[in-house]
Amino acid sequence: MLTAVNHFFTTFGATVIVPVMILIVARFLGVKFKIALKSALAAGVGLTGFSWLITAFTPVVTKLIKQMVETTGIHLPVVDIGWQAGSLAAFGSTIGLSFFIGGLLIELLLFATGITKVFMPSNLWNNFGLMIWATMAYVVTHNFVLAFGLATFLLLVTLLLAEVQADAWSAYYQVPNATVASPHNIEQVIPILILDPLWNLLGFNKVHFTPTHFKERFGLLGEPTSLGAILGLLIGILGNLKRLGSMAAWGQITQFTIQLAAIMTIFPLVTQVFATAFTPLAEAIDQKHQVKATSKAVITDPKRWFLGIDDGVGYGETATLIAGMLLLPIMVALAFILPGNRTLPVVDLIAIPFMVESIVALTRGNLLKVIATGVVWFSLGLYAASWLGDVYTTAVAHYGATLPTGVVLITSFNLIARPFNALIFAAFISQSPLWIGLCIILYLVALVFLRTRRPQIWAYLRKMATKNDAPRDGAK
Repeated sequence: MLTAVNHFFTTFGATVIVPVMILIVARFLGVKFKIALKSALAAGVGLTGFSWLITAFTPVVTKLIKQMVETTGIHLPVVDIGWQAGSLAAFGSTIGLSFFIGGLLIELLLFATGITKVFMPSNLWNNFGLMIWATMAYVVTHNFVLAFGLATFLLLVTLLLAEVQADAWSAYYQVPNATVASPHNIEQVIPILILDPLWNLLGFNKVHFTPTHFKERFGLLGEPTSLGAILGLLIGILGNLKRLGSMAAWGQITQFTIQLAAIMTIFPLVTQVFATAFTPLAEAIDQKHQVKATSKAVITDPKRWFLGIDDGVGYGETATLIAGMLLLPIMVALAFILPGNRTLPVVDLIAIPFMVESIVALTRGNLLKVIATGVVWFSLGLYAASWLGDVYTTAVAHYGATLPTGVVLITSFNLIARPFNALIFAAFISQSPLWIGLCIILYLVALVFLRTRRPQIWAYLRKMATKNDAPRDGAK
């Protein structure tokens, strides 16, 4: 039966199946047919746009990366072409689509039973951050149950971490009773919890970096188009070091500069179209959800719950954006010098502000801590992406965009450079009851601790946050 279902999905493709699924789910939730149809078409248009851009851009960047290896000796064969390729594969696979529906039901059940205090279905489309890991697990094991179980377990971990940071995120970004639960960005709660006491011992909490100071001098770098052009120019030069005196070389360099700037400009526009497909679903779910959020902000309120919202809400906050801008060149430099690294971050570098939101919130925007934590964690992430390059490339080639023959390995710095998720992935694809069982036991211990000690956890995090006495200038 699974083979027949997979054949059906393969025949029609994600650009047809996903809109149909959204139309059905939207109608089931009571969304008017006209709005449901508009959402479905937006999903199809977004997925088609992703596919076209990826298909056009991949051979261009592949050629230049191969030249860079030949001219500089820098061998980074795993190239980041953006999270959109992973999204396309996640929605294009049978296991991914199955979890899209099943995950929604599980999220509703977890909230209804009180296992989580975070209402995640309001940010439904970010489930692709779970679906891509399930898709990769299925590529490796061909075990549907195990892959679905991996996505479910990652969902549980995501909700737990989202609740741990919820009080701090809501306070810092000034969105009452809200938190982000993006599966591909939430694990940064872990390194800051571990490293924050160390940073305080080193006196980082007393170093006052001013976001406004950086923005006044480097504001242009915060624009996607500028970031793409600068990075495109750098990669173009590295790929033509031995022939910089020729017009042909500068033709390729300048063309790639514009091409990468275009990718970083157009991808967010297509993403906005794709995201609109899920807005009516989230609104319908919120309307059906009868529990009202408490207005109390005290950490001892046992009834306090949080609405999961898109992490785009925090992207433009000054400290968040500046930290992302500063980490961008740092991560490119580290990619070149870290021994054994095979990954070159490119398109997803613009997503770094999304990736640091939890760190920013838990340190009250202490830029030195954010950058230091990002360097440590994202460096480990480069190794995770290097290890998973073959699997991710296979998943995207099979379920997502068609990759040209001879293409270098691809990745997504935002989706796959995830050390913690990679460890869980390794445990599940081992298919060892011991390692999978250990993951489950550790989660249950953490869940019980959170359920019984939530006020104390939040009080501790508030106490740690107050040690960062730098002013939050420029915050929303």
